[in-house]
Amino acid sequence: MNKPIEKKGLHDRNQHRFLYDFAALSVSLPALKAFVAVNKYGNESIDFANPAAVKMLNKALLKHHYKIENWDIPASYLCPPIPSRAEYIHQIADLLADSNKGEVPTGQQIRILDVGLGANCIYPIIGHQEYGWAFVGSDIDSVSIRSAQKIVVENEDLKNAIECRFQPSKKHIFENIIREKEKFDCTICNPPFHASAADAAKGTQRKLTNLGKKTDPKTTLNFGGQNAELWCEGGEMAFISKMIYESVHYRSQCKWFSSLVSKSENLKGIYAALKKVNASSVKTIPIEVGNKISRIVAWRFF
Repeated sequence: MNKPIEKKGLHDRNQHRFLYDFAALSVSLPALKAFVAVNKYGNESIDFANPAAVKMLNKALLKHHYKIENWDIPASYLCPPIPSRAEYIHQIADLLADSNKGEVPTGQQIRILDVGLGANCIYPIIGHQEYGWAFVGSDIDSVSIRSAQKIVVENEDLKNAIECRFQPSKKHIFENIIREKEKFDCTICNPPFHASAADAAKGTQRKLTNLGKKTDPKTTLNFGGQNAELWCEGGEMAFISKMIYESVHYRSQCKWFSSLVSKSENLKGIYAALKKVNASSVKTIPIEVGNKISRIVAWRFF
């Protein structure tokens, strides 16, 4: 029997560190079979430029690995790559273990705030199914909140473990969400990457070109996600800076704050902001998924 091919760089606990087993995934979700074909390299795969195929793969992965029976997102909303989302969760588990005698803490007494929950609810799903953690997810998009709440309600394992909260203000991140005397072990965030809608569209077109696909407005819309998921004024740097300065006011309520940082050139400004607010501890955790290199920056005040 051939040994499964392992992807480089992924966490030992990441269930997606091996190439996708489309045969097993199709057993878990037979509807996936219609999207699977042999590619030019002689391997089974799907068309990753086809939103319907990517969504079906995600449904299969969530059912096969996380026992999620009912998952869907509205048309044109972001369909996230699950291996990289799982990687963030496992790295945060190790971060929390550092303060727990090296043992990863589990169970609903561990509370995580997901800033920018999205319509897909992916981080809370993985975090709860892998470690039993409880989650609060926030989002400025009401459709995303309704979609995530529907996922929670329709899956028995997620009920009473994930709470979805609408953020009414684009000016705030933690305000309106973290309640008085409420405590969290960590906050997580995958911030909007782009600085404008035009930049977001160009980014999506680059992805499709890399996949060998021609682009058109309809494909870009369907594959790219909603505006709030992809861009904000000032882009990633502005969003994370706002998060850092606002985190000061909640330093006694959150043990750790964290965010993904996609652009390495933003690190200098992020470290400067963290120094300005007198963060007592800052950690940078590298993440390598396929050819994409990113990192988590985590900070705390005590």
